[in-house]
Amino acid sequence: MTGGGPRFEGRWAGEPVPGGLTSIDGVQVGHRAVGATGVTVVLAPEGTTGSGEVRGGAPASRETELLDPLRTVSRVDAVTVAGGSAFGLAAADGVMRFLAERGRGQPTPAGPVPIVPALAVFDLLESGGGHPGADDGYAAAAGADADETGACGRIGAGRAATVGAWRGSAGAVPGGLGQAARRAESGADGTRSIPTVAALAVVNAYGDVVDDDGSVLAGSGAPDDAPPFAEIPLDPSVPHDAGGNTTIVVVATDADLDAVQCSLVAQSAHHGLVRSLSPSHTRFDGDAVVVIATGAVPAHIDRVRVAATAVTADAVRSAVRKRSGA
Repeated sequence: MTGGGPRFEGRWAGEPVPGGLTSIDGVQVGHRAVGATGVTVVLAPEGTTGSGEVRGGAPASRETELLDPLRTVSRVDAVTVAGGSAFGLAAADGVMRFLAERGRGQPTPAGPVPIVPALAVFDLLESGGGHPGADDGYAAAAGADADETGACGRIGAGRAATVGAWRGSAGAVPGGLGQAARRAESGADGTRSIPTVAALAVVNAYGDVVDDDGSVLAGSGAPDDAPPFAEIPLDPSVPHDAGGNTTIVVVATDADLDAVQCSLVAQSAHHGLVRSLSPSHTRFDGDAVVVIATGAVPAHIDRVRVAATAVTADAVRSAVRKRSGA
């Protein structure tokens, strides 16, 4: 680019705004501590559309197949993110119970069935094996707040999160939960609109968290003689000291998107993980993104995608930059 003009991302990714996921009208976020780990629940307003994508090699997930835009159901009522590896997925049972009591869910002849995708991070080494259950998911949903101000740090599902395990778990440093939001001028059918795109990231990564210039914000503290990434076993069945990993992102927007477009936004959000984690999407991570869209604002899908890339990277970095919990 010549002439010293703004970078493309600076033009279309939107200006950062205070707060996090609850910058999107109607979205509520609740956190619940469970010993040394925890759970985070995102409640979506009625009529929310969603999709997502899992790219990491070691996911712990539930209902993610339903996020495929080719499936029959395109709605999302809530998203559950938990610590405790696959054990923590049980927290979604409580979220479903909370929603069912309020008549929320996909209509069926037997009554509404809440649609609650759930994903979990492996933090069992840090948490001492603890994990949230159904009652904890219910409590996090019941305590969800539309005025939650974008809290970051070792809270909710990020309580026992670490980053920088690529040279052994002994060198890992604290990760956490991060949030960020941007407003991006857009347009659809010749109209001017300004959708908001926000992200919540639970950062429990195998890799380091890096800034735009490549500098390490939070990374492995292993000694110089620790085995480098290149020397880990090529066979994923061979145990090695990598610790527990996975970065999970929930992107929320008020843009008017269908399920296919939400899937495209999820792809772009994964680009934000590539920008902010080094390495990302390894065999030892379960890196995943869920995108929910409330449909209030007409928007250009590609501008929303650019904003999602930027805001995902913002959220990952905020998990280690702004510690508001312990």
